[in-house]
Amino acid sequence: MKKQYYIWPTVIALALSVGILVGGKLHFNDSPEKLFTTNSKKDKLNRLIDYIDYEYVDDINTDSIVDVTVNNILDKLDPHSVYIPKEDMTRVTENMKGDFVGIGVNFYMYRDTITVIRTVENGPSAKKGLKPGDRILMADEDTLYGKRLSSNLIVDRLKGINGSSVELKVYRKSEEKTFEVEIDRDRIPIKSVQSYYMLTPDMGYIEINRFAESTYREFGEALKSLQQQGAKKLTLDLRDNPGGYLWIAEQLADEFIEDGKLILFTKNKKGETQKTFATNRGSFENKPVYVLINERSASASEIIAGSLQDNDIGTIVGRRSFGKGLVQREMELGDGSAVRLTVSRYYTPTGRSIQRTYKNGNDDYYQRFTERFSNGELVSVDSIKVADSLKFLTPKGKVVYGGGGIIPDVFVPIGTNEEEAVESLDNLGFISRFIFEHLEEDRTQYSNIGENQFLTEFVVDDILFEKFIDYSIDRGVKLNYYDFEAKIKLYLKGALAEQLFTANLGAQIKSTSDNMLQKVKELDQPTIQQTERGLIESSN
Repeated sequence: MKKQYYIWPTVIALALSVGILVGGKLHFNDSPEKLFTTNSKKDKLNRLIDYIDYEYVDDINTDSIVDVTVNNILDKLDPHSVYIPKEDMTRVTENMKGDFVGIGVNFYMYRDTITVIRTVENGPSAKKGLKPGDRILMADEDTLYGKRLSSNLIVDRLKGINGSSVELKVYRKSEEKTFEVEIDRDRIPIKSVQSYYMLTPDMGYIEINRFAESTYREFGEALKSLQQQGAKKLTLDLRDNPGGYLWIAEQLADEFIEDGKLILFTKNKKGETQKTFATNRGSFENKPVYVLINERSASASEIIAGSLQDNDIGTIVGRRSFGKGLVQREMELGDGSAVRLTVSRYYTPTGRSIQRTYKNGNDDYYQRFTERFSNGELVSVDSIKVADSLKFLTPKGKVVYGGGGIIPDVFVPIGTNEEEAVESLDNLGFISRFIFEHLEEDRTQYSNIGENQFLTEFVVDDILFEKFIDYSIDRGVKLNYYDFEAKIKLYLKGALAEQLFTANLGAQIKSTSDNMLQKVKELDQPTIQQTERGLIESSN
């Protein structure tokens, strides 16, 4: 079996906390007998649990006590060693495996009824003719409407064993009819390549939201498609990507790095190192590549950015990344739960550790991260404080720094608070939900427009814009809407494109308001020169 390492990515941005669980395997020299020998510390915990179970005056759920104890122990270690309760293991495993068994629909609960947003391309539901707007009323004998069911309960009703069938009762509003359809469950991909398209006539764009088992294959398929469309350059978007499997990051970095060059190395508590070198299988070597990162890019994302930067490959664009340089291994605890325990640190090819300090505890660790939003470093590159002792040189003499994230070659500042608020409405699905409800009023108004015509000719009118303002105000969202009319209309068009056509089309439409992508297009011109420090501050 292939060795697998986990990079635990935990990212906090303002009120958001993003963490994707990741995993792998590591060799231990100690025998199981030595590792798990009974000792007084373990006996003490076991005895205490037994006393509570058998002697305590009240009935107590000792499982919850154990969970709290495990979490308290891990809190004393580092911010990225975590406990996974058994009830979360299936979801975590599916997310990182990259698929699950189901019927292949995205849905909203709309007026207490499951309503299809869109079907998964070539999935079981698409093959049986389900359409956006269809209401799923029943699954076998289970009634799924008129109840305030949680999304998790609904998903459980629709998921099952691969190849098993489920009888659905469906109401189609557009035809005012109810019908039954039997659907055979199948493996449904959980995409980690969020979108890909041609950014310019000769430059492709690929956005990756995490590094799961399927990511390298998805990346290869996207890259091949773009090359067939004429891509000789690439923009790899790792913004907001919290990480994932170490070995997947290594494979992806290998696509850009020449044979024999160092990708990274890891070091454990004994000082033992393990180095990973590029092979001759890279399909995009010696070609221009731009890597986009921001303050929420962590772990495996930082491995990609750091390995390319240290090998003088491509250009890293954006803002300083999160700063997570620890490697985790998943260890089962015997009851279906597991712990992801930090077992080593990783280093970029020049020897940089980009892990931020956590010596003052987890609270301080996350507080220092959130301070980036107030200390000016997201607005000006000059506000990034780095120590000369953490200065390293690449083979071509470029200065790079360790100790707290990857500092980009080209800096692009964050937008204003209101600009970021508009983007958050999009990222959090608020705009998508509005568009879904808009389509539910009358989908036929878009039935005669094709994908290319929509891209080149469709314009969001003032009526839809005003409806969005009313919708937002009714839900307590306060913005200077008219100051951002063009951007909001663009996002509305992008959400329409995603629900009517594909995620790729939606992303392509929204790219025209993306400051980092506009900077990439600017950098792609031969007149742009880098400063001595390798940093250019965007004027956007």
